[in-house]
Amino acid sequence: MFSFFQFFRKAKASEAIAYDFSFTTLMEGKPLSLKEFEGKVILIVNTASQCGFTPQYEGLEKLYKNYKNNGLVIIGIPSNDFGGQEPNNNNEIAHFCKINYGVTFPMASREIISGDNIHPFYFWARKTLGFGTAPKWNFHKYLINRKGRLIDYFNSTTSPDNERLKKSIEKALTEEL
Repeated sequence: MFSFFQFFRKAKASEAIAYDFSFTTLMEGKPLSLKEFEGKVILIVNTASQCGFTPQYEGLEKLYKNYKNNGLVIIGIPSNDFGGQEPNNNNEIAHFCKINYGVTFPMASREIISGDNIHPFYFWARKTLGFGTAPKWNFHKYLINRKGRLIDYFNSTTSPDNERLKKSIEKALTEEL
């Protein structure tokens, strides 16, 4: 896995793939390497418990249940970067997600996804797709294909039942390795 400084030293962000990055699991505090999901389609979503978009958890869980047997993985990345809308600790976040939305997809611990201390995955995503594709609020989504390539992004206002999102996922699920 890349450290943040190793990533900066890499000649081109385009040389990296999603499998080069990892997060930390929400409850266990163990590494959550995207390499674990090699060959699957991954939807990375920055989340927050006190946001107007928080009800998207319900739609994300439905999306996950509908497509997980076909190879979709959704990973929630809590962040307090936008409006201070995720002030909770990991235990509180996990409890909130389970009790209120029945979340079963993997969740990472809270991360910084914008600014000077940005998580390397989010730096890479912005460099790969362009500055305007960076999260501007909670529930921004990045889609990664089965080869670990970042292929699309969806703004916070794109709900999990959005047709363009579902079609992009379905297309990625049908692509061969």
